[in-house]
Amino acid sequence: MQNHATAPATSAASGASRFAELPATASHGPLRIEYRWVNEQPDAPEDDAPLVVFLHEGLGSIAMWRDWPQTLCERLGMRGLVYSRPGYGLSTPRAAHEKWPVDFMSVQARDILPALLDALAIELRQRQRMWVIGHSDGGSIALLYAALYPEALAGAVVIAPHVFVEDLSVQGIAQTKALYESTDLRAKLARYHADVDSAFYGWNDIWLDPAFRRWSIVDALAPIRRPLLAIQGHEDNYGTMAQIDTIAARVPHAQLVKLDACGHSPHRDAPAALNDAIAAFVRAQP
Repeated sequence: MQNHATAPATSAASGASRFAELPATASHGPLRIEYRWVNEQPDAPEDDAPLVVFLHEGLGSIAMWRDWPQTLCERLGMRGLVYSRPGYGLSTPRAAHEKWPVDFMSVQARDILPALLDALAIELRQRQRMWVIGHSDGGSIALLYAALYPEALAGAVVIAPHVFVEDLSVQGIAQTKALYESTDLRAKLARYHADVDSAFYGWNDIWLDPAFRRWSIVDALAPIRRPLLAIQGHEDNYGTMAQIDTIAARVPHAQLVKLDACGHSPHRDAPAALNDAIAAFVRAQP
């Protein structure tokens, strides 16, 4: 999910967008993925600084992050990788007739992210020092990646993640569809996506599909072994504290942060508190 876009697309990620070509697999056709580096170190050894991979929200893209990945990477002393998932930003758009499957987030965690890391020659020893940070749908993908590949990351931070479908989420997404089709929201989002209808309806259609009401990744969380921080705002209009409380019940070592005066997008609503929480958590790890 997302806050309604109101500003021009900007990003402090280093340089212009680059593109990685991913070959077709059983779960997807050939893909062109837009990506950028943050704090790129071209003259340093490839594994000199730990890497943070940022996974955007349900209507996000590289540009929608704005300057937050840069700010956080500087705070952590790490380099970052931001990318637009298929259907978003400048990555391969969703075909007009294509409908995402109920397990689309599992496909992203199991297939797309590892394939991108392979394409960028990020080896296992680098992944073992890598932090995965995801927001909203991206938070769910980060959880699934941490469960599927527990030896291929240092830890995960999930911000306003979804582990099951709440009525509140569906109501908010239905309202967003009405705004998209009756206000200037479509024009605002078009600043961030080459094919804005691909981005919007890929996300909106599956979340509003009756079959998706049964979606849950709760039972998939148990294999998570690496450090895990889950963050939620008290005023999130797309999910309740039940989401991260459920994570803590299934992953006992997970730590929770609940932010006051904060909605669905802490990196925009409460960036100082969010950065403080993430920095303290990451630095506390051995």
